[in-house]
Amino acid sequence: MTAQERVERAASALKVFPLPSAVLFPHTVIPLHIFEPRYRALVRDALAGDRVMALGQLEPGWEGRYEGRPPMQPMMCAGIIIWDEQVEEGRYNILLQGVSRVRLVSELSNDKLYREVSAEMLPDLPYQGPEEEQLRQAVFELAGRVPPSFAENLLPVAARATGGMLADVVASAIVPEPDRRQELLGELDIKRRLEGVLEDVGELIARLQPVRPSGPMN
Repeated sequence: MTAQERVERAASALKVFPLPSAVLFPHTVIPLHIFEPRYRALVRDALAGDRVMALGQLEPGWEGRYEGRPPMQPMMCAGIIIWDEQVEEGRYNILLQGVSRVRLVSELSNDKLYREVSAEMLPDLPYQGPEEEQLRQAVFELAGRVPPSFAENLLPVAARATGGMLADVVASAIVPEPDRRQELLGELDIKRRLEGVLEDVGELIARLQPVRPSGPMN
């Protein structure tokens, strides 16, 4: 069974971890430290089953109601736990790999500590357009202005990725602000998503000076 099929099968009762500080994109991996009892239960149940869970954002104004069940933003990213480690006091370290955008349809009523939703799968359709090459060229230019270790991780992925995946992997690497990441996660039009990420890369290039090679110059 493919990762997409596993998420599709779980979509009718999808486990959700609302985390205001983090937004996951499809085709990318995020490390998470799970320490709250309700989300330890979520991870424990996921590991005992299909290993599928979603990362979501809460609607603005959640701060005073975090211990309850404040409204969640409808656009989420569902993924698969690809690595896990249980540490002291029943906590977990996990790596969650994004698989697909999903849209919250309804929240399920249950007696579990954590939240589950019925969700609609929103996989990207194939796309080809000039925005792909424009974004790749911008990433290549950015690579000359960032530390080599960062460029070495981003360049091979950007060279292979196409369409919506290209926008997602670049956005995951260069956009730190959760609100902007959520905005890009919610952009289902691939052309507009590529154009949006291209603008973000351009703004980052404008703020950075080229990295000068060390050592004597000829």
